[in-house]
Amino acid sequence: MKKKLYLANPYGFSKQSRNLLYEFINIFNDLNIEVYEPFERTKHIIRKGGEFAHNIAISNFHDLQKCDCIFAIVNGTPPDEGVMIELDIAIALKKEIFLFRDDFRNCSDSNQYPLNLMLFLGLPRDNWEKYYFESLQDIKNNKKRFVEWAKKQPK
Repeated sequence: MKKKLYLANPYGFSKQSRNLLYEFINIFNDLNIEVYEPFERTKHIIRKGGEFAHNIAISNFHDLQKCDCIFAIVNGTPPDEGVMIELDIAIALKKEIFLFRDDFRNCSDSNQYPLNLMLFLGLPRDNWEKYYFESLQDIKNNKKRFVEWAKKQPK
């Protein structure tokens, strides 16, 4: 049984950025993880037209419930508000959380923490850095938590 990963990201809003998603997805596929990418999974809803916002939100919420973890791309100052809401939901659902930020700009009032301090509620108090990635290579680093999580058998 494959683990399921929700890939929270703002990249679906741009054709150029969309290509970056495939680099992430390839890493996850190599680790035998099923990827729930919200833009791809909801494009059929958008094509129907009409009032689709609620239906997309419900679909994303259900996908978050089904997934074992959320991997959130949190670039920007501030990061994308949709990604932040998805992270909030994942924290409430007690999902495993991984954060990716290769944006060099500081996004908090702290020199110790790179993001809004409330996001760290979803990470372990000690060694939270093992759940935080600053490059694609970092995701595959055995000193970080992601590869270990990916290889661990689901309960």
